[in-house]
Amino acid sequence: MKKILSTPAPRWMVLVADTVIVLLCCLCVFVFNSHYSSIGFSLPIILQMGAVILTYLFTSLIVRSYQYIIRLSVIEDMYRLVLLVSISSLFLILSIFFIEGLSNIRYIGVWNIIIIGVFSFSVMMSMRLGLKYIYTLFASVGRSRKSVIVLGSAINSYVLANALKNEVEGRFYPVALLSLSDKKADTVLNGIPIIKYDADTVKNVFEKYNCDTLLFLSTQMELMRSEFADIFFKHNIKLLMLNQVEEFDSDSNEKLPNLSTHVKDIKIEDLLGREIIHTDNPHISQLIKEQVVMITGAAGSIGSEIVRQVASLGAKEIVLVDQAETPMHEIQLEMEETYPSIDVRLYIGDITNYNRMETAFERYKPRYVFHAAAYKHVPMMERNPSEAILTNVFGTKNIADLSLKHNVDKFVMISTDKAVNPTNIMGASKRIAEIYVQSLYFYHKNKDNHTRFITTRFGNVLGSNGSVIPRFRSQIEAGGPVTVTHKDIIRYFMTIPEACQLVLEAGCMGRGGEIYIFDMGKPIKIYDLACRMISLAGLRVNQDIKIVETGLRPGEKLFEELLNDKEQTIATHHKKIMIAKVQTYKYEEIIDAITRLYELIQSNNQHDLVLEMKHIVPEYHSQNSEWENIDKEIINETRL
Repeated sequence: MKKILSTPAPRWMVLVADTVIVLLCCLCVFVFNSHYSSIGFSLPIILQMGAVILTYLFTSLIVRSYQYIIRLSVIEDMYRLVLLVSISSLFLILSIFFIEGLSNIRYIGVWNIIIIGVFSFSVMMSMRLGLKYIYTLFASVGRSRKSVIVLGSAINSYVLANALKNEVEGRFYPVALLSLSDKKADTVLNGIPIIKYDADTVKNVFEKYNCDTLLFLSTQMELMRSEFADIFFKHNIKLLMLNQVEEFDSDSNEKLPNLSTHVKDIKIEDLLGREIIHTDNPHISQLIKEQVVMITGAAGSIGSEIVRQVASLGAKEIVLVDQAETPMHEIQLEMEETYPSIDVRLYIGDITNYNRMETAFERYKPRYVFHAAAYKHVPMMERNPSEAILTNVFGTKNIADLSLKHNVDKFVMISTDKAVNPTNIMGASKRIAEIYVQSLYFYHKNKDNHTRFITTRFGNVLGSNGSVIPRFRSQIEAGGPVTVTHKDIIRYFMTIPEACQLVLEAGCMGRGGEIYIFDMGKPIKIYDLACRMISLAGLRVNQDIKIVETGLRPGEKLFEELLNDKEQTIATHHKKIMIAKVQTYKYEEIIDAITRLYELIQSNNQHDLVLEMKHIVPEYHSQNSEWENIDKEIINETRL
């Protein structure tokens, strides 16, 4: 029975039923009309009935009165049936005028046409309402569904609520509509009460209907991002969103999609409270299409997304460079399934191994290189400065030098906001890498060098491996506590696809030597992020899940910087991308400094290694770190 109920009636069956109804209405009018059993034509009764049926049938095909899913489209059905009856009746009346002439008109026949129309409309509409009632009756038998309140009282919200209410095997049952306007408040629509939204009383509304979930449409997401969602989080009301569904007016006879399957839990990425960044630059596709592209760190969060986006742009061949075996295998399987026509080359290797990297350049001859390989975890690098320098500085130097040697068209380096006024080893190592790449370009710029070196710098990405979002998620699943290093710590956030779109955009516009920074919107308080994630999980902050402050980690600071000050940036044609005004270094000087770094690594002199880093990047001042004493030494040396 459920299978039958969940499948719309075939369109031809509805058309046949409507035609039979018109036929029966004609018979009733002819049989029970004692005055005149005709509709105005001087033709046999059979032919007159045939004319009526053919007229209605032809009009049905035009207005498509049989196309809509009966149980979901009562209003649309009524509109189509009014059209069907009106057009058919008008056509029949006009036909009498033209065929019989004005002098031979039998006005009782005209009335019969009108009666047939009214009678047919009533029966066809009753059939639809009856089927809808029967469907609703059977659909609700033996079901236990979650009560939800649907946001909004406009037609889309009503259609959603009505469809969920009548859904076979549905998971949700709408108990009310939460209206944002006063026009429809305190009314009832098809058995669903409409309640006026009030931030002060919204908790009482959900308690009244014994409901803890708000369901909203994807078109209302911008409203949710404007901190509107926080009102519901405050009262531990769970949020669900319905993705856009377009199957309501489908012409096919396929099974109606279950709306409940389109309802999804809200992720913190959906509620950034900022404008989502989109790029639609046709030049990017022209740049990448049919080209060989190399991506280092291809198995990481950023690298793998660049792989996907480059593949979607139609690259001829993509060379994936990484030393992580299992993640490389996973991205290979994904690419084989999603982009089978693209030649994907997996190249296992460490970017600090110059000879291994040179083999890759010689074999594949890439035209574009996106360098995403790096160590990024601040506390870990604080304890292992040698490895941070080897990978982030010398690994970058290897890829940049090889790009120059093998005439790569563009080399795009992925940097971080932690390179701005760094307070930790990781940020300082990325700043040194930026300095080297930029100085390399300017040194070789006028020496028949065609390789353009570009750096992109942005903040944290949501959901990246080892980042705060997955950590909070796992802590919540484990029952807590959720740990934050400091209640006032703030960070800039961007989704991984957004960041990679801007990397490609910057790579496209770059002419060489630029350090691009991205406008990441307003920073987010990590404590608030934790609260939102706990609420999204349907739990109560500091009741079901506690939030514990653990103290700043080595090298960590309360806020990151991106050089967003207009005095320190140059605008580009893309409003979200700017060029940082930074100090440039002479290539000879940075080569000497990097050489000293390598010698100190070989001698395992960690103290002097960090000291040399601070000499290269004078703005590097350690915070909450064992290396803070070196800053004091430098101050004392300066005084002397």
